[in-house]
Amino acid sequence: MKKAIASITAIIALALPLVASASTWNIDPDHSNVGFKVRHLMVSNVKGSFDKYTGKIELDDKDITRSRVIVAIDTNTVNTNVQKRDEHLRSADFFDVAKYPTMTFASKKIAKAGKDKLKMTGDLTLHGITRPVVLTVEGLSKESKDPWGNIRRGATATTKINRKDFGLVWNAALETGGVTVGDEVTITLEIELIKAQAK
Repeated sequence: MKKAIASITAIIALALPLVASASTWNIDPDHSNVGFKVRHLMVSNVKGSFDKYTGKIELDDKDITRSRVIVAIDTNTVNTNVQKRDEHLRSADFFDVAKYPTMTFASKKIAKAGKDKLKMTGDLTLHGITRPVVLTVEGLSKESKDPWGNIRRGATATTKINRKDFGLVWNAALETGGVTVGDEVTITLEIELIKAQAK
């Protein structure tokens, strides 16, 4: 576990050079959530999340389209509140965490998409496969100072992916027709950021 977190930290440090005129913000994992949901047995949605992740944003308020984002997630920390299901998700049938312990997202393009909305295009690397995805970002808040002197902002980002595009192809047919696990996965990130102190 410690090795995976160290690897995530290294990815963040190397992948996100400072943008001139931008401020640096770090994801606060204590007040954020990286969640997903997927169809189960063709009748309901099962939700889950990842408990350990880190991320950094170089935010350019003068030109938001010049901002950059990188997020790294420890896939071993997948949590659906059912131990046996989580163990299956960690296995080679799904995330194969022994081989692919980290999932990453690195932004490539950010565009305005209406009032208080952005479209963020970037590379998602999951299960050893990298593909472009587009996230809708809403509600980027103004700066707010907490009681301990930290400057905070927040936002919500959502996207949908087809898990088969990333090699997550395991399934089981149902007697009544259909399959056990849906292909489409909805990802929702509720993110709270802390402004890094100038060095």
